[in-house]
Amino acid sequence: MSNALLLRHGRILDPAQSIDGEGDVLVVNGRVARIALGSRIDAPSDARIIDCDGKFITPGLIDPHVHLREPGGEAKETIRTGTASAIAGGFTTVCCMPNTNPAIDTVATVRYIEHAAVEAASARVFVVAAATVGRKGEQLAPMASIAKAGAVGFSDDGEGIANPALMRRVLEVCAAINRPFMQHCQDAQLSEGGVMHEGITATRLGLLPWPREAEEIMLERDVRLNRSINAAYHAQHLSSGGSAEILRRARADGIRCSGEVSPHHLLLTDEACDGYNTQAKMNPPLRSARDIADLKRAVADGTIDVLATDHAPHTTAEKSRDFASAPFGIIGLDCALALYAKALVEDGVIGWPRLIELLTSRPAQLCGLDAKGLGTLREGGEADITVIDPALAWTIDANTFASRSRNCPFHGWKVRGRATMTIIGGRVLFELPTN
Repeated sequence: MSNALLLRHGRILDPAQSIDGEGDVLVVNGRVARIALGSRIDAPSDARIIDCDGKFITPGLIDPHVHLREPGGEAKETIRTGTASAIAGGFTTVCCMPNTNPAIDTVATVRYIEHAAVEAASARVFVVAAATVGRKGEQLAPMASIAKAGAVGFSDDGEGIANPALMRRVLEVCAAINRPFMQHCQDAQLSEGGVMHEGITATRLGLLPWPREAEEIMLERDVRLNRSINAAYHAQHLSSGGSAEILRRARADGIRCSGEVSPHHLLLTDEACDGYNTQAKMNPPLRSARDIADLKRAVADGTIDVLATDHAPHTTAEKSRDFASAPFGIIGLDCALALYAKALVEDGVIGWPRLIELLTSRPAQLCGLDAKGLGTLREGGEADITVIDPALAWTIDANTFASRSRNCPFHGWKVRGRATMTIIGGRVLFELPTN
């Protein structure tokens, strides 16, 4: 079998190197052998030639916030099915969250996940481990040992660390071991019992509200704590326009912090919960059109500089419960790229080059993956590549997803833009069938 690939005549987008131009990319023995802008590369005799006319050739997409559910939640997702979902969506690398059972709070669990990812032979998987034992917010996990074992970041995702003294200590440790802390910004007392955004729809449905302030207050506290510590602080899945403004002010004040937003918080409002639609139940909840506009503005001005799906699989039986007792979360890896394009490119917020930056070099920098050669197409580096057809129109069909779960509120949406090929280490692991 050939060990060479020649990606012919595509638009090469590599924001990490400020590359944006037509050309060829040659891959040999799992590495980017050559990039030629404005000229052709002579194909090796054994090379597979891939016509990329009208398509983008980009670094492999990176998602720093996914739930693979293993160990303990294999009925919802496994490392094998979750990574299959990732490559079908164009993602070559994912960072998995620690809210598993048991939580990822030991060296042994980190090693188990790394081994399972190798066995899956699919997308690259890096671990974001729990900062506290059992994600209970009571005592520190052995963070230094876990980092040494390979964890690229820390989070108690699904739980915000409520104790400010403990939060301060977590930030200090993260600064000392050079790992980011990714906060799930939720004040549990303010959101207690809440199942959706505090607004007219919740009132009409008779559902308990979850105010914006539950997110904003924890974020405000954290950036103040980090002022003198200077850890790499990252706010996950922002839903409130007020949170974007807090982040904007903090960055302007020189506080080290970043934030992410997910497709659903850019496209759906709380009205999607009408009819007690559990597919629209998520944490943090869908909010208002004003919040969407504010979040898009934050993406446009660079306040929010990472995109992440928060891919959260649940079984059909779980999502079939009544709204109050159904779990929070939706899946997104298979269709995220088109949804980002719809929310941000088609709406004129940013262009494709910036979108690719938010999906490649920025998450790579956040998690230290740039030091591993990911998030870019440097000659001699890892050949993790996504080929994208930005004009390809298709209809989202959750029943065809590679994920084990089907909890997707975008089922049936007509969208544009799709990964047609996903290459990891020079191997074509996903190729969209042609009609």
